[in-house]
Amino acid sequence: MSKKSQNRHGKAASASKPASPPESRREVEPVVGRNDSDPTAQTAKADGSAATSQQASRGTKPASTAAKLQEIRQPVRQATAQGAQADIRGVLIQLAGARLLLPNATIAEVLSYAPPEPVEGSPEWLLGKIRWRGWQLPLVAFAELAGVGREPAALGSKVVVLKALGGNAQAPYFAILSQGFPRLVTVARDGLVADSDNAPLPVGVQSRVMMNEDTAFVPDLGVVESLISQALAKAA
Repeated sequence: MSKKSQNRHGKAASASKPASPPESRREVEPVVGRNDSDPTAQTAKADGSAATSQQASRGTKPASTAAKLQEIRQPVRQATAQGAQADIRGVLIQLAGARLLLPNATIAEVLSYAPPEPVEGSPEWLLGKIRWRGWQLPLVAFAELAGVGREPAALGSKVVVLKALGGNAQAPYFAILSQGFPRLVTVARDGLVADSDNAPLPVGVQSRVMMNEDTAFVPDLGVVESLISQALAKAA
């Protein structure tokens, strides 16, 4: 066979043989996963755990701080409340030769003195009756009632209207004579002590107390109201 014939047959064979498809490339995606043997992964894990712990601690810190502040404030509030309860707000009423100490809540009003309407047949300490807001109030000279001194009304005298404690709807108030305007005072409980004088207490006096190195009477308002009622009943 000639070379020309062989070349033709070789080319024909090459033409008839199917061409193999080109080899395809596959992209291999990296596998992301846990690799305990990789020290870099372990370091990242440790860093992540530390960050999580820090976030958790940051999240609980405000609550912990608030709780501590609450624990600090509570005793302060209690101490403030106890301090407020330890003080007594009162009124000092100057009498002839003595002073009365009364709770501020018992004072209804303070008036300028005006001569009262006399009550015939009444004791000297019952000066008469005054008109006040539609009521006729008995006016008492407490120093004379207690027997500690004469108490004439004078220029500058005041009338202190007190709330009666006996619960009598017909006599909810009465008045006492004061030498000058009553004075508001705030006294610590530990600064108010019973007088060590063993002398008998005057009539209508519940106790004798020392206050800022001065002596004052605490009146027994229930007894005073009872004496007023008896005096008015005898004078009627």
